[in-house]
Amino acid sequence: MDLIKLKHVKLFKWHVKLFKWHVNALVSICVFLFILALIFRSLFLPTSSADGRFKNNEIELLKPGNVRMKFLEVPQIVWGLNNQKIAFARACLTSRMLNRTLLMPSLSASLFYKEINRLQPISFDKVFNFERFNSLCDGFVRVSRYSDVRNESNLIEVQKGSGRRWTLERDLDQLKEFSKQDYDAYETIRVVGKNPFLWHDHWPVSDYAKVFECLVLVDEISKEADEVVSKIREFGSETTSVSSYQKPYVAIHMRIEKDWMIHCKKREQRLNMSSICSSKEEITTRVANIQGLKPQTTLYLAVANELLEDDSVLNGWKQGMHPVDKKRLGLTEIYKNHSYLIQAAIDYEVCLRADVFVGNSFSTFSSLLVLERSQKMLKMGVSHACGTDVRWPSYAYNLKGEDGGPRPWMTNFMDSSLEAISYGSNNVSC
Repeated sequence: MDLIKLKHVKLFKWHVKLFKWHVNALVSICVFLFILALIFRSLFLPTSSADGRFKNNEIELLKPGNVRMKFLEVPQIVWGLNNQKIAFARACLTSRMLNRTLLMPSLSASLFYKEINRLQPISFDKVFNFERFNSLCDGFVRVSRYSDVRNESNLIEVQKGSGRRWTLERDLDQLKEFSKQDYDAYETIRVVGKNPFLWHDHWPVSDYAKVFECLVLVDEISKEADEVVSKIREFGSETTSVSSYQKPYVAIHMRIEKDWMIHCKKREQRLNMSSICSSKEEITTRVANIQGLKPQTTLYLAVANELLEDDSVLNGWKQGMHPVDKKRLGLTEIYKNHSYLIQAAIDYEVCLRADVFVGNSFSTFSSLLVLERSQKMLKMGVSHACGTDVRWPSYAYNLKGEDGGPRPWMTNFMDSSLEAISYGSNNVSC
């Protein structure tokens, strides 16, 4: 009997040990899964820094065909070409933060106060190459067509905050709320209210630059830009023995139109500064003093001729500089066949391809051009563009540099927001 009891005691102790082993194994598995979840969160979910701006963590985007693909819908994007590009990029980065895909937004074909008869929206893919965008931005942001939405009724409409009391912090809290489980149940979040350009900015310049780099014009518009560039180089070759293919040109974004002069003078008064507006005389003088420009230089003047006070824009340039505009190139009809947005897109591409660019640091058009040109330089290994012997240099003619020329200009990709580009600045990193 004692022997039997002893066996039962040993058997009981063995079962206790076995139970403890199972418990320890279960605890170990739970700890392992918890650590794995933390690693997954740090790698794939967006995090924010102390100042409320999002760090550049990669997000695994849901691709078409996945069961749980979610979308973000934003209001129609309006205003000028580059205001629209900024608004689009901000919408993309918002969708990235929410781990959603942006539904292809409508752009605006015209400036509402200039072309009342062309207020109709224009689809994003009529201006930019849809497939190319998703290919270049794969793994960062994505745009989808409305046909990708599986259940149109599985939607929640939310109002974007606005007003002076709607601070950066409150806006960030609202965006975080949109990423919670209550909203995650919906296939589509539709944001109503303000144009995305007016939304608060939570992202660094480097994130915006990634989106801008993916915006490639559709072939039809790109070919129009090819023709303009070809005409500029042909014009330049007539003054030298250099072939038109090799003939360099300088692009100058001349903001001297009537509407700009009214706007910039009001802004100078409001900001109590005098370095926003530039007269034609100031621009011609500073361009003439750019170091390194070769004799017989072709100048392409990107300007809205119909908004000029007079027709003297081609006069008064330094001897050896040969200015040309759309009218002189015989391209007026090509531009007239397009809406404002397409005209601006063509001019933007022409200025982007120029060997030298000169613009106004308080113009969004000029500022985005310099950003893209700075990106090209960085990829070529140029980290500092303040010298004269660099490829694709850019200058701000509204700021006086050395020897009376315009100040060299390069985008600061370390900026924590796009404010300097969206609204202008006299800080041009040089």
